[in-house]
Amino acid sequence: MDVRNEMLSLIRGRREGFSLPQPFYLDEAFHKLDMELIWYRDWLFAGHDCEIAKPGSFFTIQVGDYPVVVVRGRDGVIRAFHNSCRHRGSRVCNTERGTSARLVCPYHQWTYDLDGSLVFARQMADSFDKADFSLKPVACESVAGYIFICVAERPADFAPFRTLMEPYFAPHNLTGAKVAYESTIIEKGNWKLVWENNRECYHCAANHPELCKTFPEAPNVTGVNGADSDPEMQAHWAKCEAVGLPSRFRIDGEGQYRATRAPLLRDAVSYTTTGKRAVRKNLSEKVAADRIGALMLYHYPTTWNHVLVDHAVTFRVLPISATETAVTTKWLVHGDAVEGVDYDLKDLIHVWTETNDEDRRIVEENAFGIKSPAYEPGPYSELHEGGVIQFVDWYTRFMETRLVEGEKPALRNVA
Repeated sequence: MDVRNEMLSLIRGRREGFSLPQPFYLDEAFHKLDMELIWYRDWLFAGHDCEIAKPGSFFTIQVGDYPVVVVRGRDGVIRAFHNSCRHRGSRVCNTERGTSARLVCPYHQWTYDLDGSLVFARQMADSFDKADFSLKPVACESVAGYIFICVAERPADFAPFRTLMEPYFAPHNLTGAKVAYESTIIEKGNWKLVWENNRECYHCAANHPELCKTFPEAPNVTGVNGADSDPEMQAHWAKCEAVGLPSRFRIDGEGQYRATRAPLLRDAVSYTTTGKRAVRKNLSEKVAADRIGALMLYHYPTTWNHVLVDHAVTFRVLPISATETAVTTKWLVHGDAVEGVDYDLKDLIHVWTETNDEDRRIVEENAFGIKSPAYEPGPYSELHEGGVIQFVDWYTRFMETRLVEGEKPALRNVA
């Protein structure tokens, strides 16, 4: 049985409401199919507009085998390109971020303008036409301060996600924010384990003392389990919408992305150990109400987010291998906020720095146990792990549909 048929057989034979069979978390061949059928086909959160605020500023991102560079052009437009020189394939930009008038390959100095066009190639034949060797584009969209990319030749329509997400996030003016701090940790576990852990707070009381001071453990907080019938959630949504902040739980028909706003515990207004604000300056001048809780966005497979009145915390998930995942966290504050005056950096990042490290340990212990020959799928809690069930259902449904297609996705050829 080839690996595609093996995966399809396991998906069709799995018990609903149970974790996945072992190969989904450990097997490199299964991981390769994840990359081909999800990561190389879907829109992925890459970073924020404010990270490349000026023309010529860029950042790089590695999506599986695909190095990508995201750059702001002289016309202000944000574009993405395969970070592979059209000469002999070397990476053009080999740093995480930077600013440059043009993109110059360090190997032979082939030089590209910020729109990807080749403007200089030293000592080539007279018949050589620079117009034939621009950097290959990657689909790129910017919405409400978030940049998404897709390496597929024919990306899915981005408009439905924009329509759902933009009204929720635009009031918070993340385009005018700045990244106060960024961290990347490597979790030694499959990317799906990272998401499964994120999608429930069943584990929070025993593992996240800092987060539990402000973030509710209630399973309906993220909207999957009965938020529509919860009086507290209904009241919170009504209060926030009365001041112009869309808040009600919304999810797309495929279950891939959703947004909602949830209250924090008691009088908390921010993710700090005291519940008090971490930043004196509001994230947006348009959002003045204090107790708006956390605006949450989930978009499989790359990102979850918490946007508060005073700052935002955004997360990006990128697989490295079947058993390693990079999780990048960014803390965003008002663009004019001054460290040491408007916020104390240690106070700003403490809760999620600790929570991230606790989650890393949880995921790694989970992955370690799954390696056991005695492992078999176990039942999720319908009360507390509805979010996990929803994620696994999304994943298996997407994979089954794409496996049945019987062909690999059409991807751009990278020179």
